Amino acid sequence: MQTVLFHSTIYGPIHSRRLGMSLGINLMPNDGKICSFDCLYCEAGFNAQGPGKGGVPTRDAVKRQLRRKLEEMKQAGQSLDVITFSGNGEPTLHPEFKKVVEDVLRLRTEYFPDAKVSVLSNSTMASKPQVIDALLKVDNNILKLDSAIPHTFIAINRPVSPNCLPEGVIADLKRFNGQCVVQTIMLRGEFEGKHFDNTTDEELDALLSAYLQIKPREVMLYSIDRKTPAENLVKVSKEELEKIAQRFRDAGIKVQVNA
Repeated sequence: MQTVLFHSTIYGPIHSRRLGMSLGINLMPNDGKICSFDCLYCEAGFNAQGPGKGGVPTRDAVKRQLRRKLEEMKQAGQSLDVITFSGNGEPTLHPEFKKVVEDVLRLRTEYFPDAKVSVLSNSTMASKPQVIDALLKVDNNILKLDSAIPHTFIAINRPVSPNCLPEGVIADLKRFNGQCVVQTIMLRGEFEGKHFDNTTDEELDALLSAYLQIKPREVMLYSIDRKTPAENLVKVSKEELEKIAQRFRDAGIKVQVNA
């Protein structure tokens, strides 16, 4: 079984194809996964591996470890483009997410004031006032929407809550009044006898309608790049991603392709 990707709270820096030289913050366990989605393409594996035994890191532990790492990088003369909340599950599920974000912003300003702070979120907690407040403070509030059609959304993202549907996610993302980036993976494939493809005309029309409602600062389009827990997934080529992006650009949406 493919298992968790990150075995520490602070990891990297690594080069992100979307964000540049990135120092990661994993607010989920180092030995397990906790997520409100169970995506077929998640590099950290399926939720079935369990939450582990270590629990989520405390706010103080995150702050202490991040300060230590930033000091090391500063003394070594390293560069840093972004500090990114990502990891073994959904970062906004952390009980002190807002306070952790505030700590990270202060440390960023102290050590690398030109670096950005980004949060990669699956959007499932985007209706919570404290989460909204925190996400509005970061430089890159990157929120997921992989399909605006319910059966495809469920097939690809496999939300833990049966009440999580794309219309609710779209309504939540509209609350940010354009202060967000929407991230969409494009892929097709089959899992447990069910076929899915979010690159069809019907899917792209639904996504475009959602983007026009959300009015994001930008849309990030990408496809799978590493090993995935579901085996029968098909990577969408850069050429096809560019064609899809142009379709959205023609409607006035700013799109970045990451391939």
